[in-house]
Amino acid sequence: MKKQLTFAGLALLLGTVSDAALAQEKLKLGVIVTLSGPAAALGGQVRDGFALAVKDLGSKMGGRDVEVVVVDDELKPDAAVTKVKGLLERDKVDFVVGPIFSNILQAIHRPITENKTFLISPNAGPSTFAGKDCSPFFYVTSYQNDQVHAVLGKVAQDRGYKRMYLMVPNYQAGKDSVAGFKLDYKGEIVEESYMPLNTLDFQPELSKIASQKPDALFTFMPGGLGVNLVKQYRQAGLADTIPVLSAFTVDESTLPAQQDAAVGMFGGANWAPNLDNPQNKKFVAAYEAAYNSVPGTYAMQAYDTALLIDSAVKALKGDLSNKEAVSAALRKADFTSLRGSFKFNTNGYPIQDFYLTKVAKRPDGKFQTEIVQKVFENNGDRYAKDCKAVN
Repeated sequence: MKKQLTFAGLALLLGTVSDAALAQEKLKLGVIVTLSGPAAALGGQVRDGFALAVKDLGSKMGGRDVEVVVVDDELKPDAAVTKVKGLLERDKVDFVVGPIFSNILQAIHRPITENKTFLISPNAGPSTFAGKDCSPFFYVTSYQNDQVHAVLGKVAQDRGYKRMYLMVPNYQAGKDSVAGFKLDYKGEIVEESYMPLNTLDFQPELSKIASQKPDALFTFMPGGLGVNLVKQYRQAGLADTIPVLSAFTVDESTLPAQQDAAVGMFGGANWAPNLDNPQNKKFVAAYEAAYNSVPGTYAMQAYDTALLIDSAVKALKGDLSNKEAVSAALRKADFTSLRGSFKFNTNGYPIQDFYLTKVAKRPDGKFQTEIVQKVFENNGDRYAKDCKAVN
């Protein structure tokens, strides 16, 4: 009897020591986003939205203190791979959060997932990893790239636009955007233009649009691309005659620079700052107070990413040693999303609602996107059926 008590006491002691050690060991989170060049505003929103969530969580997740390491991928795939190796080998992070752009995600996905480290994307969601190449170490809190653009295709079809001009950047997300738009749009596409990612002057394309007179323009031009396009489009006098249906071209990352030039332009999104639920109202007010700017989807999705990680770490009481258990805890998505309805599909991409939005100028002089109508409800992407690694 004495031996049993001794062993029981020893087990209890070891368990207490183990729990204490876990509590003292910091949870390390690496954030890799674009923080330099024309697209820096996008990465800044992810960084700031994530930081706000960590602050709101008391800088703890599952009882463990949190340390966040932020690096700039410079929008260069080679540089991103180097930075990721630093996060994995030097900083030994438990999770990697990022990036913004799909070409960067394609570069860093394999080094991270093969290291059996969890990669959670708060923005990029290419088709590449949504189907047969999905991974139990990869989750997306934004969308599959096609989905947001499908919103605009559905709207164009429903509004009876017979002739559309398509203009997107020449990289994976641009190709996904066109594929998404075409899912529901059955009219004539007068031109399909793929632009270099460093395009500054859109005048040749604007001249084509003016001469071809489509019913509307569909475009996906994130960051600095969108700023230049919208200003030039307005200056060319096209905004009053040829409507713009876009994704990530007019949003809270670009509106501070576009301002009045963007008012009235439409977008597709999974959220907007005026989405009416308590958690979102609190988030928008806190973000504006902290950063003196209106949050966009980048900030919202980053905030949700932090809540997702916290939900998994909390469920496992801070113990991340069992990778399958971590994956299962992430997959449950046991948190209240700022966008409301949210759950993971079998491929680790979300099932959620999507909206048509419109740029408005607020009474305080700031600009934001606002919801016009819900276009898709509980929408899952079309690639999930081919994923076998996660479900």
